[in-house]
Amino acid sequence: MRKVWKLASRPVGDIADGDLELVNEAVPDLAEGQFLLGVIYLSLDPTNRIWMSDMEQYMPPVALGAPMRAGVCGRVIASRKPGVEVGQIMAGLGEWADLIVSDGSMMSPLPQLAGISLAATYGTLALVGPTAYFGLLDIGQPKPGETLVVSAAAGGVGQIVGQIGKIKGARVIGIAGGKAKCDYVVNELGFDACIDYKNEDVGAALDRLAPGGIDINFEQVGGPIMIEVMNRMKLFGRVALCGMISGYNDVTPNDPPGYWTMILMRRLLIRGFIVTDFAPRFGESGMALAGWMLGGQLKTRQDIRPGLENAVETVKELYSGGNFGKLLIEVSQP
Repeated sequence: MRKVWKLASRPVGDIADGDLELVNEAVPDLAEGQFLLGVIYLSLDPTNRIWMSDMEQYMPPVALGAPMRAGVCGRVIASRKPGVEVGQIMAGLGEWADLIVSDGSMMSPLPQLAGISLAATYGTLALVGPTAYFGLLDIGQPKPGETLVVSAAAGGVGQIVGQIGKIKGARVIGIAGGKAKCDYVVNELGFDACIDYKNEDVGAALDRLAPGGIDINFEQVGGPIMIEVMNRMKLFGRVALCGMISGYNDVTPNDPPGYWTMILMRRLLIRGFIVTDFAPRFGESGMALAGWMLGGQLKTRQDIRPGLENAVETVKELYSGGNFGKLLIEVSQP
């Protein structure tokens, strides 16, 4: 038997009790070309809320009654797939479950890095690392001395974006909620400054910290914070639009005002992106990120919560800023 969360109803606003249901069901027999994965870590990400809805999105919505979709990392328990061995660590797209039958089409082996935990390796080299890497380097294109602003700076993606920005010589300003998060990204990760949006006027802080304007906005939040950053973009600035999490639970769309005149007059480059756009190049990001980790240039923090049964209550924290680092559910012992 396996435990699996299934989508019972599409959330209206915040995720409510009963929108997802934890059920027990039989594990299908393995067919030729399949393997059984024992899930170790379940990745909780802002996009989970999008997948639950029937809004326009980059993948088909999770169907009602179907297992909830997620990034996962686990160990192969049994295999009828050539090249996939029992005991191998695999990571990729799976389900909110403790056991998953896969043909491997959406999974790949996860390398083990000497002296780095499985949680840190998975939490960095899987979706959040490539998101930060390609979003910043391909779209943001940081140059030495430029000013980069990173919203959700203490989250899974933001912490990596800021450090890559520093590696590339940019001046990095984070935005995060609470003193502890701001202290962490400045003192531990090396950001030049961090704005505590819960206790500071973001616009006034940006004027103080970036009086000459902003070259790159790595945008994850949307809403009023995004407006303050956008109003301070410099000529030929770049915006990597990664997410707009502040509005994911809105019942009525509440998009910020258009910036067409500003885009024209300041000649801004704005590109929305999804990490899977860069899937053919994941090997490139993996090599770079692993090299920086092993060289001590890149640190990451994982926010690990125990128990598959706690997945629904835990994912809600993404939308209130309750996580501190890359949010993972530990489904079983590494």
